[in-house]
Amino acid sequence: MQKITPFLWFDNQAEEAVNFYTSIFKNSQVGKIARYGESGPGPQGSVMTIAFQLNGQDFLALNGGPHFKFTEAVSFVVNCETQAEIDEFWEKLSEGGEIQQCGWLKDRYGLSWQIVPTVIDELLTDSDPARRERVAQAILQMTKLDLPILLQVYEQA
Repeated sequence: MQKITPFLWFDNQAEEAVNFYTSIFKNSQVGKIARYGESGPGPQGSVMTIAFQLNGQDFLALNGGPHFKFTEAVSFVVNCETQAEIDEFWEKLSEGGEIQQCGWLKDRYGLSWQIVPTVIDELLTDSDPARRERVAQAILQMTKLDLPILLQVYEQA
């Protein structure tokens, strides 16, 4: 068991969201499901918590009611090796959600994701301030990140 596990609070769609997420990421699976009993507070027999893994990372989801909503204050970063991988995750996770700026999106459940190329840290921490600034300015103009354009901007003389 990993030491720290992200815990996601849903109104009543935890099982639906878990099935959605595990269908997108490789090496993913649904784990144990705890159901509400007679004492509630959810309907008897409905999902209370559901454990799952995304790409081997443990998560736990709760159907806790409408008391709390997701915000951009917490997001998940998906590191992608290629533009094809960026495109795939972007398409799947943004379906029914909300596209945002700089590689961010909200999925249909309101959870925020950052779909980024693995080289993003290298590009934004380069020792040349002009390179860093060109890349940062290019990112600010994008919704879905375009790796070939970012690399082109980075290499400009």
